[in-house]
Amino acid sequence: MQNKLSFFLLFSFFVTACNTQPAFQPTFAACGRLSDFPAVAEAGYDCMEGTVADILVPSQNDSAFLVILERMKTLNAKFISCMQFVPGALKITGPEPRHDEIIIWAETTFRRARMAGIPYIVLGSGSARDIPDGFDKQAATQQFVNLCRQLAPLAQKYDVTVVIEPLSKPYSNFINSLAEGAAIVTTVNHPNIRLLCDIGHMMLEDEPADEIVKFGNLIHHCHITEKENRNVPGTSGDDFRPYLKALQQIQYKGCISIESRWTDLSQQLAPALQYIKQQI
Repeated sequence: MQNKLSFFLLFSFFVTACNTQPAFQPTFAACGRLSDFPAVAEAGYDCMEGTVADILVPSQNDSAFLVILERMKTLNAKFISCMQFVPGALKITGPEPRHDEIIIWAETTFRRARMAGIPYIVLGSGSARDIPDGFDKQAATQQFVNLCRQLAPLAQKYDVTVVIEPLSKPYSNFINSLAEGAAIVTTVNHPNIRLLCDIGHMMLEDEPADEIVKFGNLIHHCHITEKENRNVPGTSGDDFRPYLKALQQIQYKGCISIESRWTDLSQQLAPALQYIKQQI
């Protein structure tokens, strides 16, 4: 009898294990400034996301960056990524693209990212990539692809991955869906050029969560925010569950970074994180 009971318990455990999905345990970041890190860490986040201009300061000399790097070490601050990569003045598309200047900017950015232990650089940069009125979209797409092909070996050199961020139409007129971003990533075909999914932008474009499953093999980073005014999660009660379920389905093990317009960061950090975890 005891042997039968032991066998039954073992069999039940085996069946349960086989039918249980792997635990969905992403890491979490909040977008902000270096000075926000103590509050972000206290609220329970794993890391932060900053901007290229604030953290890596490619417009300034190395001595200025080393001051920031020392401050990061003092705070024991961990950054998963930096966004707002290419300044609006350095046009990626159009009749007068400035790719040579962007590559110089990128070399400094990537080199310092490695020094700071930052693995991802977000290529959103709506103003820089916007297609000028009357300019051919196919030509603009080829310009973007050509730039990414130049960025790829440079990113590889410094152990950095560039993640292309599709933006909703209020923020850019180019690369507005995961499908468009994935097409560019696939064309470039380099492991250091990957895809970012921004759940807020997807919701604003009425882009279904299934697109995350469709292009899951290319997604290496994720932003989340409410669709209205980039509000902090929990403000209006947006339902992120279909998108979070899609991330679980692709066994996403990366970071979910809250990229919102904080109105009172110290008071909003913990509730926002709790809201997302409850939906997971």
